Amino acid sequence: MPYPPYFTETHDQFRAMVRRFVAMEITPYVRQWEEAGEFPLAILRRMGELGLLGVHYPVEVGGQGGDYFMAVVLAEELSRCGAGGFPMAVAVQTDMATPPIGKFGTPAQIEHYLKPALSGAKLACLGITEPNHGSDVASIETHAIRDGDEWVIHGSKVFITNGPRADFMTLVARTGDAPGYQGLSLFLLDLDLPGVRVMKRLNKVGMRSSDTALFYFDDVRIPADRLLGNEGQGFYHIIWELQGERLIAAAGAVGSAQYAWEIARDYAKQRSAFGRRLSDFQTIAHLLAEMATEIEAVRQLTYAVAWRFAQGEVPAQEIAMAKLATAQTANWVIDRAIQILGGHGYVSDWPLERMWRDIRLNRIGGGTDEIMKEIIAATMGLRTE
Repeated sequence: MPYPPYFTETHDQFRAMVRRFVAMEITPYVRQWEEAGEFPLAILRRMGELGLLGVHYPVEVGGQGGDYFMAVVLAEELSRCGAGGFPMAVAVQTDMATPPIGKFGTPAQIEHYLKPALSGAKLACLGITEPNHGSDVASIETHAIRDGDEWVIHGSKVFITNGPRADFMTLVARTGDAPGYQGLSLFLLDLDLPGVRVMKRLNKVGMRSSDTALFYFDDVRIPADRLLGNEGQGFYHIIWELQGERLIAAAGAVGSAQYAWEIARDYAKQRSAFGRRLSDFQTIAHLLAEMATEIEAVRQLTYAVAWRFAQGEVPAQEIAMAKLATAQTANWVIDRAIQILGGHGYVSDWPLERMWRDIRLNRIGGGTDEIMKEIIAATMGLRTE
């Protein structure tokens, strides 16, 4: 359904194409991928062939030249596969690890890292969180020391989506003695280098089709030209990246909530109890109406903020609001959808139990609910320290 002024007929056609792709080439295999703990890399290459990984990137860097709302559509539609893991892995590839390369990368870095990532030839991951530092990016301890024509990297990263099989990492590391955010820089780190160790594949409550790793870097040497952007500007570069990450997460949460609502609606219209359809009971009908209203509210918030982002703005306050509201709403909607289905919603024959486990991460990853509230409060001038 079109939502002027955000979408055109081209967006609608793209949505229909992605929905068919998801229904035919992802959804039938999601349970298998969940049991395996990873998705096949062939599906990533397939998405590259279809132009889905670079849909909103310029043609000159290997993309399709579409606008930002193409990315919004993709995030919404991938969520309809009934699992969060694979869509999250794709989002890391398209909207987390790679945007800094497109914005700050040299021609050589774009050629060697961005173009192969957008074609599906290389798998990317993003290295921010550490065992001792999550939301507090300014306290990152992983460091890179300049040694002639090389950088020597030592430290660790955790909760790295795509990590166990990734070809490279967009890495945040400390390059100076300045405290806090002043001494951070970004690097492009090939993960087949000596000293790069995957210490553990993490076993998670949900997002099981997405493999996640704990890394340790033991004096890893990389060429000096792997520095991404300006030395000492890594904090600003990664904070910019996080805005897009949070916004695309918001779009995915909207898609998950909408899909869960549709499952609950269809079930309520077909299931009978006490001689009546469930949807004929006022309790169920009103709950579905309330769910639809909450989804539409956060959908419109997300679209409005995405439009500003597409115009070149970085409205941190509103992005935090969208991320917070969509994550909480999607959790609430999926939980209510399970309630409507009763026991059927709790078993793996239906996708809701998996969606219920997966969506919980949206209130943690990319900045917790509490961090989003801190950002909102700070940008409103409510905090004095």
